[in-house]
Amino acid sequence: MNQILVTEKLYITPELKKKKKTYQILFFLSIFIMIVLSCVYIYAEYDRNRTEELSKDILQKVISGDMIEIKDETTITEKENALVVAMTKEQIIEDNINSNESLEQNEKNAITSGKYTDSKGNIYSIVGVVNIPKIDVKYPIIAETTDELLKVSICKFWGASPNEVGNLCLIGHNYKNSKFFSKIPTLLIDDIVEITDLSGKTLQYKVYDIYTVDPSDTSCTSQLTQGKKEVTLITCTDDTKQRVVVKCTEVI
Repeated sequence: MNQILVTEKLYITPELKKKKKTYQILFFLSIFIMIVLSCVYIYAEYDRNRTEELSKDILQKVISGDMIEIKDETTITEKENALVVAMTKEQIIEDNINSNESLEQNEKNAITSGKYTDSKGNIYSIVGVVNIPKIDVKYPIIAETTDELLKVSICKFWGASPNEVGNLCLIGHNYKNSKFFSKIPTLLIDDIVEITDLSGKTLQYKVYDIYTVDPSDTSCTSQLTQGKKEVTLITCTDDTKQRVVVKCTEVI
């Protein structure tokens, strides 16, 4: 006897059609989002590499001494995610009085800085070089801090001029890679930080304290150094919620 094979026919209901269409839309939407995120990441890396090259060009100019000297007019402006500082004029004056240094003396001690002009005509005022051999960090120090300058190099955030009495506060991005101050959190007590000013003088500073603070805590920028030369390195924690502070004092 012949067997008759009957195949059941799967009927596509309107509900199934609707679900299928929804899944297709979600699939293509996820692909689109992944492409956009990839493009953003690629551009961010390109931009970081570009500014890294600019920083290295400036560094070579500083090392060769091929820079035009200008008056150092270091200022503090609005910061990105690096550190929130709200020092009033009264606090600054009090800080200088307590450290037995008048505002007039600070003005007298202001050094000249080197002027670097890039291919687009942007001018960068440079006051020295920070070198941390242990973590292979070496960058020019820009004389002021802005969101855009933080993308270019390490910036002077506050305080004394390089290798002068006081607390030279330097700030840099933590990109969680090898660039800028990303590896600052790995430093240990007694590690060495070198600061070179534009006269070519290099001093060594030894790490004596490492800690994290809230963005609103500005105590690390104090100029009360009891006549010593100090350097403070500042960057973000990996989650950007706090700030890593590395305190260094001159090796005598």
